[in-house]
Amino acid sequence: MVKKEAVKTDSTEDNSVDSAQARSNFITATKDELAKVVWPSRQQLISESVAVILMVILVSTVIYFVDQIFGWITKQPFLFG
Repeated sequence: MVKKEAVKTDSTEDNSVDSAQARSNFITATKDELAKVVWPSRQQLISESVAVILMVILVSTVIYFVDQIFGWITKQPFLFG
């Protein structure tokens, strides 16, 4: 029984060392990948943000009007009944 307990503590120590090494490898790999990213310029970021906001406004307006039209159409049979 003593041998089994000793084996358990050894495997626990191995797991913690492997876990620390894995974290270190992950952080290093993450830093390497972030260094490869091509970040947009301030002007590009602003212009693309404005384009996204305008498209959201346009699409939401279209959806609103289509919803209003379908709502009006579904109420029509009840007006003449």
